[in-house]
Amino acid sequence: MLLAVRKIPIIIFIVSSMWLAASAQDVTRELNLTAGGTVDIVNRAGRVAARAEPAGDDTPAASRLTAMSPGGISESELKISVGGGRTTITVNPSDTQKRIDLMLILPERTKLRVQTNDGAIEVGGGFASIEAKTQTGTVVLDVPVYDLKYQFLWTESRPRYLADFDIAEVKEKSAGRFEIKGRKETERKQPPAIAETDGEQDPAVAPKAGRSKVKDQTSVSLNITTARGIILLNVPPNEVASDLRERPLTEAAKAIVRSGDSLLMEAIRRTSPKHFGDYSRTLPPLMLEPRFAVRSASAAVPNAAIKTALVRVTDLQNRALPGLTAADFEVVENGTTREILSISRSQAPFNLVLLLDVSGSVENYVNFIRKAARSFVDTVGKDDRVSIVIFNEDVKMLSTFTTDKGRLSESLDTFDAGGGTAYYDAIAYAVSDTLRPLKGERTAIVILTDGDDNRSFLPFDSLIGSIEESGALVYPLYVPSALIALAAQTGGADIDPTRSKYMSLTAKSEGEGERLAKISGGVYYPITQISQIQKAYEDIVIQMRTAYNVKFRSDAAMAAGNGASPRLKIRAKRENTFATVTSVIAAGQDREP
Repeated sequence: MLLAVRKIPIIIFIVSSMWLAASAQDVTRELNLTAGGTVDIVNRAGRVAARAEPAGDDTPAASRLTAMSPGGISESELKISVGGGRTTITVNPSDTQKRIDLMLILPERTKLRVQTNDGAIEVGGGFASIEAKTQTGTVVLDVPVYDLKYQFLWTESRPRYLADFDIAEVKEKSAGRFEIKGRKETERKQPPAIAETDGEQDPAVAPKAGRSKVKDQTSVSLNITTARGIILLNVPPNEVASDLRERPLTEAAKAIVRSGDSLLMEAIRRTSPKHFGDYSRTLPPLMLEPRFAVRSASAAVPNAAIKTALVRVTDLQNRALPGLTAADFEVVENGTTREILSISRSQAPFNLVLLLDVSGSVENYVNFIRKAARSFVDTVGKDDRVSIVIFNEDVKMLSTFTTDKGRLSESLDTFDAGGGTAYYDAIAYAVSDTLRPLKGERTAIVILTDGDDNRSFLPFDSLIGSIEESGALVYPLYVPSALIALAAQTGGADIDPTRSKYMSLTAKSEGEGERLAKISGGVYYPITQISQIQKAYEDIVIQMRTAYNVKFRSDAAMAAGNGASPRLKIRAKRENTFATVTSVIAAGQDREP
């Protein structure tokens, strides 16, 4: 498992999340600590983040405390005492409703002890030991695993945890307590051998004098006690799924495992390691995706005198630009400007997945969902192939890809609504299963949902790489469930969406909808009036159709795969526009059916 390569270091999340709460009223104290000391922190009404930093070659390790509160901090609210190798930091807010957050930078090999109630504890780096106690606060740990001892105890709930590696099994103790206890040892790579020159060490690789020996001590001891909190071990908070219960894999999760997408598979393994292992052992060895063959220098690849590139041009809002001409493009291949012969609008059909949320939030409004889905089917082009997939706590394919609109309409009479919402799993299913055989073709996913997830195995961030790699455009239509309810009662009359908070989307879902569209090249549609749904459908069709066939002269060989060589650059000349090359074909090949 390549943790460091695969994700942003967790410590970045720790620092950024704490500094988001910072204000002009911050209080900073230099602590002047040395490696090997003990730091006790009691902050029952706030959060604590701590990072261990090594000393420099000639400088001691930094040790600093920053306290943050929007209302400012008085001297009496922050007490620091030092003695006998121990530093004690106690927060006593003047008001029980006042929150004070702490961020600390400490020397490596510090022994750290932290207590909070519902405040998060976020710790990263080479501490000697970490002891934490919370009521409901999440404990986020990012520590070396060369020699790791851990003991996690939940005193008032079943365990909720996520780790980047397999940890010991849960054991039920007396009085309703649950414990996970074990040790993780990882073989360290040996340092490079010291080169010698005339019997002396090469100064380029010889160890420098004065370097602290404690930097090579990597054993860590964890002792975490929480009443009902979540423990994350070497897993960033943004990679946590909606539901941390160990549960059997759904059909969507099984399809994702079968797809061989390593990032998505790893996210599912973390959430349900036992069921993941049981299911993966029933599968044949994964078939590797085709790879580009290494071509010998003597291999003859014909040059293409004329090529046609499929190009999509978007503005700063990710919206496709219509009406462009040859004068709006510049083509450069192998560093040489190419002559543009013609520009035409692409008429190639799309392969569309219509992803419908039929979870409990719309259980009583199935007819509305059917009507909205039929409106989309009627709006797309006659040659566009549509597949309909519904989701609640699992997925179900109502129709495989077809241009038969009657068949698509009939399939919409075959489902009921209800249950949880595994939205992220449904997106991953559409990408890794439904669209995977069509990689390289024009594909898009149109989603009708309220944007909230409460049952997925996958966290939202695990989707990003797979969506980008798929090349599918994503068009999320986010409709507040209360708006659907009102439309069903009033026959779809327009309403004032701001008159009640429950008519709006959550900030979390809004942010995710915008991000889905942006990374894929699609457009996000937050629906505030029912009449906007049909307008969104019509706009989606326009957006998908706004692509260009750019025909140009060339003397270069065709690239493997979709023909889009990295040596080919097509630029849109209009200000604040961006051109994306989807594929390239040689003259004589058919692009349009």
